[in-house]
Amino acid sequence: MNPGILTYNNGLDPSGKEICDILAGIIDAELTGAEGKIWHSHPVWFIEGNPIAGYSKQKKGIRLMFWSGAGFDEEGLNVPGGKFKDASIFYNSPAEVDAIALRRWLKKSREIQWDYKNLAKRKGGLERLR
Repeated sequence: MNPGILTYNNGLDPSGKEICDILAGIIDAELTGAEGKIWHSHPVWFIEGNPIAGYSKQKKGIRLMFWSGAGFDEEGLNVPGGKFKDASIFYNSPAEVDAIALRRWLKKSREIQWDYKNLAKRKGGLERLR
């Protein structure tokens, strides 16, 4: 695990740390070849410089986000419906993490990607990569 991500997880309360350790372990195992690092103060995994998945501590709990998750067509993910293609889920206890669903979402995150890497260059316009 990336040392920055380990430091982030270790800085959380025990329940948050456990949730994030589970998430990081599964993400690392499933997104082989992805680069996990701290980006905008939160753990995020990238494929070829494009953000794919990440999590953060928020008031509502630990938020797991998929940058292109709106295209996954998954009931368990909340799609905000704005100009971006993200989707997320909140966890408040380690028991809520469904490893089978998470692995399925991570598989879809490789197959369905929007180009966030070049968002600024395209003046906010998103293009589908895969």
